[in-house]
Amino acid sequence: MTAQSVRPVMDVSPFTPSLVKAVFRDVTPMHVSRPAAWAAASVTRTVLTEIIDGARRAAAEEARKKLIPGDLLSAIDRNVELEVGTKWYDHSPTFRGLTGVVYDADGVIVPSRQRSQSRRPSAVVGAHRFEAGVKKLLWSRGATAVPAMVRDLDGIASVFLTDLARDAAMVVREGGVKRFGTATLVMPGEPAPAPLLKDFLQAPTTHRGDGRTIGRDHVLAATTMQLFGGNLRQRALTEAADSGVPPRVRQR
Repeated sequence: MTAQSVRPVMDVSPFTPSLVKAVFRDVTPMHVSRPAAWAAASVTRTVLTEIIDGARRAAAEEARKKLIPGDLLSAIDRNVELEVGTKWYDHSPTFRGLTGVVYDADGVIVPSRQRSQSRRPSAVVGAHRFEAGVKKLLWSRGATAVPAMVRDLDGIASVFLTDLARDAAMVVREGGVKRFGTATLVMPGEPAPAPLLKDFLQAPTTHRGDGRTIGRDHVLAATTMQLFGGNLRQRALTEAADSGVPPRVRQR
């Protein structure tokens, strides 16, 4: 599959604000502003797009057009930035055996299914809600995938957005993100990326707001916590900052 066959990334995220708000409601009773919902949807789209593109490259090397779970593993193995939504890994057969062994207090190995149930299962249970959006995103990238691959993408999206919502709510409660610090991923032999949204990342610890509403800035702050550095975080923040803004406004 050539780069020319890839359809343009859709301007509107396939993950709707109503879906985003439903996920946030699973995590917090706080109100979620519409700009915050658009930003969270945009970040999730950016992350899933990068994962799909990495899987497409892996499939192309084997002259395949349809993505399989092995392509997902290859994409993550080649780009550590894509290791997101990790709570899904204990649930999916794709990642079985790759997440390490966990022991309980008595030294007995904890089965992976029990581990997934102990880690806030709502994101896993609600993963099916992302299927329509994932399929739209696959189509926009000129890709198709076997059902198992679609389920993995659903799960990763659901867990990632749930964690993003949890961190955004924490930012509201704690008054900011500065105390958590920031990190930038630099690959060997590559120059350090230019600072992005420097004023935002170095902003005072207190964000404006009523303490009961999650705004776009809170989602952007949570994004810096979920994506630890590198090009993916930079692109996610840039696209999220523009999310929900009419194209003609963005071009000015």
